[in-house]
Amino acid sequence: MSHYVTTGRRRWSLSGAAFLMATSAIGPGFITQTTVFTAQMGAAFAFAIVVSILIDIVVQLNIWHWVALSGQKAPQLAATVSRPGAVLLSVMVLLGGLVFNMGNVAGCGLGIQSMVGGHALPGALVSALLAIVLFLFKEFGQAMDRFARWLGFLMIAMVCWVAVVSQPPLGQVAAQALWPDQINLPAILTLVGGTVGGYISFAGAHRLLESEGTNAARQLTSAAVSGIVLSGIMRVGLFLAVLGVVAAGFVPAPDNPAASVFGQVLGPAGRWVFGLVLWCAAITSVVGASYTSVSFIEHWHPFIARQRRWFIVGFILLSSAAFALFGKPVKVLVMAGAVNALVLPLALVLLLLAAWRIGLYHRYRWLVALGWLAVLLVGWLAVDVWRQL
Repeated sequence: MSHYVTTGRRRWSLSGAAFLMATSAIGPGFITQTTVFTAQMGAAFAFAIVVSILIDIVVQLNIWHWVALSGQKAPQLAATVSRPGAVLLSVMVLLGGLVFNMGNVAGCGLGIQSMVGGHALPGALVSALLAIVLFLFKEFGQAMDRFARWLGFLMIAMVCWVAVVSQPPLGQVAAQALWPDQINLPAILTLVGGTVGGYISFAGAHRLLESEGTNAARQLTSAAVSGIVLSGIMRVGLFLAVLGVVAAGFVPAPDNPAASVFGQVLGPAGRWVFGLVLWCAAITSVVGASYTSVSFIEHWHPFIARQRRWFIVGFILLSSAAFALFGKPVKVLVMAGAVNALVLPLALVLLLLAAWRIGLYHRYRWLVALGWLAVLLVGWLAVDVWRQL
């Protein structure tokens, strides 16, 4: 009996970590980004989605394996190679997460605004309060797992429903996914950055380490791939929903393309459904960004580790106050995107070197080789982002 209970708890922890990673990736920017690229590229965007998912899997497999098998969170593991590098990584993740959390809080307000009208600010602040209450639970880790899981299910189900109603040309999608008319490399790299860039890469791995400690490689692989597949299902569902109306001749509104697509597919109910999807995406990203960003500094001092929940609460309050004072931080978000583009290659290099130093390197040669290939690809992303600033 105890074996089955232990196995069930382990599966619950693994799925919780996978959903936290997936819902951290699926934020307001994720929704807008997918809609815009689909409107620009049509069915050929399917190829970019497939390639980006494969790259995402390589990145997550590396991060989850080195973090969980070493028993150390990313900044501590990176410190075994370079303490200054580990501090730089922590600061970049913290600042990038803070600025993007302003966008996540804004997304919460816009989602509620879309559903009930009025101004975005009250909805944003109420949503931030909800996220704070979540972290005040004694077992906030388990509460966070459940929150991410159920809202993740709801969000994905709603988008897939819209995708079915929009009747996309599935035959054309299948053909373009294998042999596209055009290959947009910046789109692929942007998708990778939006799914595993900045704090997002570490959300599931850090949560898994806290809930389960070290795990077998098979379990780690399953959980990491599950997280990417979940965000991939959301990406594909949103892509098909947009493609269905674009193929029929509809041009999404430039000011709010995703909302206009939902309205075109579902009519008057589309605004409410879009608001719910956007709110779910934004509030789960607030939770994931806050938890993961603070996890990068909790080892700086025992006081931070002991009072971690209050540092998370302070992180949410600070990002909410910044949104309330400055509104939608467009320019700052662009700059944060550039910083986040540098986080992933730096983190991968430090973790791969740490894996070699602590003796994990030779046990997973195939994973290490793929990891260095990912470093080259995401490094290219970083250079491309900074070149466009």
